[in-house]
Amino acid sequence: MGGERNDAALTQRNQQFRSLRALARVDYAGPSAKQNFQEAIVVQRPERLRLETLTFIGAILIVTVNNQEIIGYQPREGTLVRRKTSRDALARFTQIPLELNEITALLMGLPAVDLNAPSKQEGNTLLFSTNGRVRDRVSFETAQPAPSKWERLNSAGEVELSVQFLDYSQTAAGLFSSRMQIEAPARKIKLEIRMQDPELNGPMTDDLFTQQKPPNVKEYPIEALAK
Repeated sequence: MGGERNDAALTQRNQQFRSLRALARVDYAGPSAKQNFQEAIVVQRPERLRLETLTFIGAILIVTVNNQEIIGYQPREGTLVRRKTSRDALARFTQIPLELNEITALLMGLPAVDLNAPSKQEGNTLLFSTNGRVRDRVSFETAQPAPSKWERLNSAGEVELSVQFLDYSQTAAGLFSSRMQIEAPARKIKLEIRMQDPELNGPMTDDLFTQQKPPNVKEYPIEALAK
């Protein structure tokens, strides 16, 4: 694909995908543990997110995020943590080192790049720069007008986050990546997210993205969570 088509494809996709509901299978591998679990994901871009970690007996963790606060509720333990929304607080729950608007974009299969930043084409890859240095690389390695890989670089030019967008299917909103492989090398973390039956651009209500503290539930600072 040519550079102009790549730029246009990213811009178009950014406009097409606004919200998401889906069940997902998540495989996680970190420095001290490997886990796989089912997650209910609700996204309303740019700054609303709900994640429910599910088991056969119901949700064991409900995380709601908006541009004001992040709340994590564990029904079985009867505990709740709350904090002003921040990159660090989000990473404690998602293991993904991104801002809220970037995570909501990513979960919808969108590279979280600043489309207004200076960019240039090198082969099948678009390079986005900030303050004179390359910050993001987006690759188009297939014939379809959708990205296959996104890399976020740190100030030293090292890959901070790498995402592969896989298993595209056609939806009413456009081509949607139902499987993502995410790696944060410095954190030694790998995630694979496989979406099932995604519902795109459906209606959302405000109450999905916040929680009231139930009676008899103990509230703790988010620092009580292990990173």
